[in-house]
Amino acid sequence: MIYKRERISRRMGRISFTGLLVFLLLYSLPLEIVAEETKGSREMPSVMVLNPAAELWRDVRQREGGNIGISQVRGVDSGVLINANGDRWRKFRMEQLIPIGGSILVGVFVLLGIFYMVRGKVPIEGGQSDRKLFRYSTYERMIHWFVASIFLFLAITGLILLFGRPVLIPLMGKEAFSVLASACKEGHNLMGPLFLVAVVLIFVRFVRRNIYQKGDLSWLLRGGGIIGNKHVPSNFFNMGEKSMFWLLILVGSLIIASGLVLVFPLFGQGREWMELAHVAHALGALLMIVVIMGHIYIGSVGMEGALEGMTTGYCDLNWAKEHHDHWATEVVERGEDVSNEAVERLRRNEPPSSVQLHLQEHGK
Repeated sequence: MIYKRERISRRMGRISFTGLLVFLLLYSLPLEIVAEETKGSREMPSVMVLNPAAELWRDVRQREGGNIGISQVRGVDSGVLINANGDRWRKFRMEQLIPIGGSILVGVFVLLGIFYMVRGKVPIEGGQSDRKLFRYSTYERMIHWFVASIFLFLAITGLILLFGRPVLIPLMGKEAFSVLASACKEGHNLMGPLFLVAVVLIFVRFVRRNIYQKGDLSWLLRGGGIIGNKHVPSNFFNMGEKSMFWLLILVGSLIIASGLVLVFPLFGQGREWMELAHVAHALGALLMIVVIMGHIYIGSVGMEGALEGMTTGYCDLNWAKEHHDHWATEVVERGEDVSNEAVERLRRNEPPSSVQLHLQEHGK
């Protein structure tokens, strides 16, 4: 009996041991497979999950007629599902307009600095005289400075909006720049329509004097007297000033029209027109800024006596003879040149003198 029990016990031990080995074998096999699969999945960069609507949007993007669908919403572009032009406009703005435009502005600024170091300030060769000529009335000077102040404000705020992110955010941070950019946007939109008023005022007042005349082309060919040592004849405005006037009127009109399209999206214009208006507005503004930079240079450090006419209303006689000799000769022949002392008395609002009466008779 004992022998029989021992034999059964041994048999059960062998069965148990065999079962344990089989269990361990079966248990270890899926672990190795999972380990290999996990190892392979770790080496994969990502898991590709297909978008079930990919084919739908691919068909929409390739649809003829500008991806226009049917919608119950009434408005401009309400039925457009995908506007591919928007991405092209964004790339043009970020990859071409901003870097190329910024390079042009910096390049012009550097060239003006180099030109000043080489040429220096253009002096009045005969020196300042003791006589002056009346050049601009108070109203004309007010219009000039009104246009100048509006343009400078719009130029500064516009440049901040166009170049602010890559230039100012590293310097002042995103929070401060967001406040500045928001203020520039509101100020730019608010003051923009005033530029229309300024351009109309300056056109009405100065258009008669900016008609091209005989001799203007010779002024251009000689570079305004910079090329060579001879004085270039000129009238009240030379060809450079006349060209800047017409550039302000024509390009300024483009800037105004495109700006109105951007500020007032109520004319039925779609996104394509808005994108085109943005490009025209930016390119026109950059062109005007480059020209005005040269104008500011001449009126400040570039030429002696150039700014006096717009600050006092009078210009030096020798300066006028060197830069606007035709006009200066006519004024002197009419006997309308006055002494420096008389001009100072007029600026101090002293009692009427013979000089003041003479100017009043001529409508000055």
